[in-house]
Amino acid sequence: MSRPVDYGVIFIARLALSVLFLWGGVMKLLGYAGFVGYLHSKGVPFVQIAAPIATAVEVLGGLLLVIGFKVRPLALIMAAYTVATAVLGHDFWNVVDPNVQHDMVIHFWKNIGIAGGFLLLFVTGAGRLSIDGARAPRGGLGGL
Repeated sequence: MSRPVDYGVIFIARLALSVLFLWGGVMKLLGYAGFVGYLHSKGVPFVQIAAPIATAVEVLGGLLLVIGFKVRPLALIMAAYTVATAVLGHDFWNVVDPNVQHDMVIHFWKNIGIAGGFLLLFVTGAGRLSIDGARAPRGGLGGL
């Protein structure tokens, strides 16, 4: 059984994860041509498909995290997306400049850590302070 404080912590975790993706998604929308150019420079295949999907995942995923809707499947999608962006966008093994490589290593492992946070969210669910939590059946003697 979860304690009431757990739901607040899960809510804060969802908000913390969502900020990164909402910000990134909005910046992609505002500078869409630059984002497409960046994907081309990284050799991402099917950029005309990948760019709108990446933007949608970040904006819609961020919004769904905030409201807490379908968080368990969303967490798996976001974890996979975050690992994919680590591999495609922070490929430190292809960087020659030591300073740039250092930054890329940090960003790569940051993404892996974020994916770990999403996996924890998959396990915990959205918590009570969410659409998922409001729709969940309540059972037991005054259960949370």
